[in-house]
Amino acid sequence: MTHIASTGLLSNVSLQRRAHNIRRKAILMGEVQGQGYVGQALGVSDVLAVCFFHALELRAEDPEWEGRDRFLLSIGHYAIAIYAAFMEAGILPEEELETYGMDDSRMPMSGMASYTPGMEITGGSLGHGLGIGVGMALGLKRKNNPALVYNLMSDGELGEGSTWEAAMSASHHKLDNLIAIVDFNDQQADGKSTEMLSSEPVPDKWTAFGWFAQRVDGNDIGALVAAFDAARDHPGRQPRVIICDTKMCKGVPFLEQRDATHFVRVEPDEWAKALSVLDEEIPA
Repeated sequence: MTHIASTGLLSNVSLQRRAHNIRRKAILMGEVQGQGYVGQALGVSDVLAVCFFHALELRAEDPEWEGRDRFLLSIGHYAIAIYAAFMEAGILPEEELETYGMDDSRMPMSGMASYTPGMEITGGSLGHGLGIGVGMALGLKRKNNPALVYNLMSDGELGEGSTWEAAMSASHHKLDNLIAIVDFNDQQADGKSTEMLSSEPVPDKWTAFGWFAQRVDGNDIGALVAAFDAARDHPGRQPRVIICDTKMCKGVPFLEQRDATHFVRVEPDEWAKALSVLDEEIPA
């Protein structure tokens, strides 16, 4: 049997390399379509590297293994990032990279459980993932299954009432097997999420709802490893949340500097440039 993650085995440098590889694959997929949510993928790659190669218990050859930790992609438009992580982990073959977003591809532009091995839920309208995660976590407890449920969500989802209903429910049911991960890049379609409907102070709100809350630099591998370990090992009978402050387009400075990064515009001649710039900082 092959476990993707085995806690503590990979060094921070090895995880940085995984994150770099995830970023490369996301750029290559974006080039296939000439578009995509590449900014989010570049920003969240460090979080995904720690998830898939440090925190999660999974089997690449058996994505439906009953003992697996469940990873839910609430933000369906982040699918390009998850496919990159799946390919890096061996759940999807890299040969399928060039099929991204095409007819009959197993990698549609928004995450769909019916298409993609390893994709636990179909993402779409934001604010649904945490509620599904609550149901999964309850189900696992009733089956005496020790697996954990991780739900990756966005800061924009903090403006959805369903998110806070789920948060209250998770606390009520003492779901210590549920870990929410908030990608806080302060960007949504209409502008900065803190200007659209601010959820600050974010950790205090989760704590008030009965959660064990941490806030970390989501592009700092060491900080992420420590936060995921603390979330897993927290002794209280309460759900856990890790708020990850990430930078859109992380690793490609000329894209980082653009004003509109939610659906960042990349010109045809810029994809190769983005890869070249990214590779200048390959972890040693």
